[in-house]
Amino acid sequence: MLERLWTSAGCLTLVIACSSDAHNQNAGSAGSGPHGGTANGGAANGGAPNGGTATSAGSGGTTNAFAGGGAANGGRAGAAHAGAGGGHAGESSGAAGHAGTSGGGAANGGAAGGSVSGAAGKSAGGAAGAGGGSTLGCTSATAGYKLVWSDEFNGQKNSAVDSTKWTFDVGGTGWGNDELEYYTSGTNNAAQDGAGNLVITAKQESMGGKNYTSARLKTKGLKSFTYGRVEARMKLPQGQGLWPAFWMLGDDIDTNPWPACGEIDILENLGREPNIIHATIHGPGYSAGAGPTKQYTLSAPVASAFHVFAIEWEPNTIRWYVDDTLYSTKTPSDIPSGATWVYAHPFFILVNVAVGGGWPGNPDATTTFPQQLQVDYVRVCQK
Repeated sequence: MLERLWTSAGCLTLVIACSSDAHNQNAGSAGSGPHGGTANGGAANGGAPNGGTATSAGSGGTTNAFAGGGAANGGRAGAAHAGAGGGHAGESSGAAGHAGTSGGGAANGGAAGGSVSGAAGKSAGGAAGAGGGSTLGCTSATAGYKLVWSDEFNGQKNSAVDSTKWTFDVGGTGWGNDELEYYTSGTNNAAQDGAGNLVITAKQESMGGKNYTSARLKTKGLKSFTYGRVEARMKLPQGQGLWPAFWMLGDDIDTNPWPACGEIDILENLGREPNIIHATIHGPGYSAGAGPTKQYTLSAPVASAFHVFAIEWEPNTIRWYVDDTLYSTKTPSDIPSGATWVYAHPFFILVNVAVGGGWPGNPDATTTFPQQLQVDYVRVCQK
């Protein structure tokens, strides 16, 4: 729901000049810039995905998407992903993994993994099994989606992300929200872990006049999308002042500054709200604290397990999901009368961890560093 400013110095000036809206946290503190939003008090409807199984039909078979409940020996079970006939084994810290049932083999402690583009399935319980040659898919209850872009983060330990897919925002400008981090572009703050994850690490260290470092990745200039299902499987950091986000901005932001370019916040979390997910849109006349928003409350802290966070974006409709549980839908009827629905053009993807700012508040004595956002994958599927 919140936004951080833009990257180039020129555009940064434009965004500051045009976005003086305040973020509100229960009529609380202020912020501005492209990631502005409201944290209202309403709890999300729908059942929590932890501790239960949400089963839905995928295009290639059955998708079992759950986190926490059903993991062997108290371990966490990752979502299984049904694609065009292929299962993707969830990660499990227990003896028995949890596997997709559409084409891939079962994951028994990692002995046999579902296929991942013909490669091995991921399992923390043991060695990954051989893939079955099928393709990856998005976790979705809606049939007809096909994978068009993804990053599975299967690089070597401490390796940089794929530069053909991601670039970085760099600097410590505050990003329109009085944030405290300096964003870097090296592996100090964003690296693959050798186990199939991107790890964004927020650290307490001095750089560029700031006392914290972190990373903000984006597909800007490399890949943009109009409509589809956009999802990521992630495990979030936790602590006062931490602010992880998975979001999208209109790719015309350099010529059509925020909020006119539009923003879709797929996921935001405030470290002081360990169980709450925020989903928001921002556009001209409904940005920052006025952005239509919704909360979803998990039964366990977001830092305790991986979850799949997603939108399904269609003309005049955006739907938000946690582990395939639909909890918010926004249409043009949700924006102010006379305002413009600005979600019918290409958007690019961003993933970051901010530290401090007007909306999340700053770290305090209870906050420990380093903190990590772990990203299993980012995928885009379209019909």
